[in-house]
Amino acid sequence: MKAILIRQTGGPEVMTVSDVPIPEPKAGEALVKVRASGVNFIDVYYREGRYKAALPFIDGQEGAGVVEQVGDHPDTRTSHVPGIPGAGVTDFKPGDRVAWCNVLGSYAEYAVVPAEKLVRVPGRMDLRLAAAVMLQGMTAHYLVYSTYALKVGDTALVHAAAGGVGLLLTQMASQMGARVIATVSTEEKEKLAREAGAAAVIRYTEADFEAETKRLTGGRGVDVVYDSVGKTTFEKSLRCLRPRGMMALFGGSSGAVPPFDLIELSKMGSLYVTRPTLKDYTATRAELEWRAGKILDAVKTGRLKVRMEYSYPLAEAAQAHRELEARKTTGKLLLEMEG
Repeated sequence: MKAILIRQTGGPEVMTVSDVPIPEPKAGEALVKVRASGVNFIDVYYREGRYKAALPFIDGQEGAGVVEQVGDHPDTRTSHVPGIPGAGVTDFKPGDRVAWCNVLGSYAEYAVVPAEKLVRVPGRMDLRLAAAVMLQGMTAHYLVYSTYALKVGDTALVHAAAGGVGLLLTQMASQMGARVIATVSTEEKEKLAREAGAAAVIRYTEADFEAETKRLTGGRGVDVVYDSVGKTTFEKSLRCLRPRGMMALFGGSSGAVPPFDLIELSKMGSLYVTRPTLKDYTATRAELEWRAGKILDAVKTGRLKVRMEYSYPLAEAAQAHRELEARKTTGKLLLEMEG
């Protein structure tokens, strides 16, 4: 099969198509013929070596496709339990349409995925659409429902609001009755953020987002900042918070935040800072099914609109990474497999 096999970490140039054997699913796993793989910043972090994986590895954390084969049943005592070590797979069978995230190896024509990480894709939903919303949709979901549970009347500052997570997060937050102040870089991205429900949009290339946020909130500050940018926005974002407000730093597209003295949080109003990640908000099978079910249903019924105009063949994975890192894109980026 064709796959993006990373033999050494580095820039996008380390991503080349390789011929590798089709993997065999073990007990508790399923072999999936991949239809589409989502491209996310976490893939960049693995490619760069910021997140560690044993070399060589196939990049990609998210995908959707059709089950080709499931692992055997070596232990019938546990075969009814999906995905646990030693268990056979009974909840999924060849032909099932499935999606997943938080499993390395989706930049390939086939992927082996633990059954406990798979969710069913609703009938007739485009598999590309399912691949586009698993990681970013559930990230937006945990941020607004769990990390800082938004209430009617809350005000949220959303950075990179025209990105994949940003557009979904803005839609969810506004539908929940929160006021969203969005930051974007261009006129085109401002239009997208407003269409997603943002009450106010700041073009950070033309105005100081800290000063504008303070003006838009009458000097009070926002209740929460959802920040996927990191290094270039972190400290100014803290100054946008009201006393006892929360910073949810869920990414670092501009780089890692440098060392920070926590005493500064008390000086700014006893602030909260958290660095959440999706795996801790889908830690149980029940939570994964709840979040994924909510997202897939919202997309299927049209309550959530997914922008996925950036699609690349597998061989152009490096170009997808370049454009993602340069913040030239809006919405979701996908790698599509032939066939």
